[in-house]
Amino acid sequence: MLAIARLDARTKNLVKRLQPGDIAIIDHADLDRVAAESLIGRAVAGVVNAAQSITGRYPNIGPQLLVEAGIPLVDDVGSEVFQQVREGQQVRLDGETLYLDDAVVAKGTLQTAQTVADEMAVAREGLSEQLKAFAANTMEYITRDSELLLINGLRIPQLRTRLDGRHALVVARGYHYLEDLHVLRAYIREFKPVMIGVDGGANALVEAGYRPHLIVGDMDSVSDKALNCGAEVVVHAYPNGHAPGLPRVQDLGIPSVTCPSPGTSEDLAVLLADEAGASLIVTVGMRFALVEFLDKGRAGMASALLTRMRVGDKIVDAKGVSRLYQSRISARSLIMLALAATLTVIIALVASPLGQGFLGVIDDALHLLRYWLSGLF
Repeated sequence: MLAIARLDARTKNLVKRLQPGDIAIIDHADLDRVAAESLIGRAVAGVVNAAQSITGRYPNIGPQLLVEAGIPLVDDVGSEVFQQVREGQQVRLDGETLYLDDAVVAKGTLQTAQTVADEMAVAREGLSEQLKAFAANTMEYITRDSELLLINGLRIPQLRTRLDGRHALVVARGYHYLEDLHVLRAYIREFKPVMIGVDGGANALVEAGYRPHLIVGDMDSVSDKALNCGAEVVVHAYPNGHAPGLPRVQDLGIPSVTCPSPGTSEDLAVLLADEAGASLIVTVGMRFALVEFLDKGRAGMASALLTRMRVGDKIVDAKGVSRLYQSRISARSLIMLALAATLTVIIALVASPLGQGFLGVIDDALHLLRYWLSGLF
């Protein structure tokens, strides 16, 4: 196939520039679900990965999603492809080989359903070792950060947005974040929560037709459009005060505040909502399972665990809320119920002597009405 090449070592940056039918050239070891879904959403013609899409470290599902979507995935071609191909050049992908004009610029392994299944089976065998390492790393960081998060708490900046006594909806760019946001429409209409977008989660809110009240994060994956939507911006800083995302916000001329905190921007958003007095925190796209943390490149979940220990039962995952609202009677069901009740009344009137007498009275009244109207006209 002939197509335009778009390339970037960071998949989430590349996705912003991709057009349908492009060939995406990435350098993404252990291609994760969110990245794969983003590539599929952009309708790319093919994916060429400089790295191994499945290293065997853990069973990441990204390659499987691409193959199931019918998108060719050529794996482990080497980083030299970034020197051989420039953005916007027309390239040709034929099987496991990438051509520029007639010259071979990259060659790797064409993944199929079978090769992905085989590699995933091997990865699952080593998952127990990953779990042990993950748990050990988590305990190490809990020992280091527990006093800071559990005892001292978070020193939040002065915010214009009022959260005290309100629900907060924290949206991150994790598993099924778009689907979960979609099924929460009834909840959002009823409770009107404060909407907090965590980096790329702010994009999801804007694309769904909402305006975030707060945008929290290191500003590496949030779009300019979202940043300019009028939301209050909180830049995540390291505990020492350094905020890598601050220059970008300043260059755009957007007012912001910084908030030093250990852990991830997702944790910061939840802690900020808690410290500001939110009565309930509903999370979308937050990570809970081992594979989700490994997909994100996290060696442990200390900050997430400590955050949930501090917030307690105030936090609830969107999937639980959506199930509650899905269990409610829908408008269509109510209409069908009303029609069934009406039909039942009509049948009862026709079948019973009392009902027949009542219908006769109505018929006589209609005859009199027609006679009176005919006299007027």
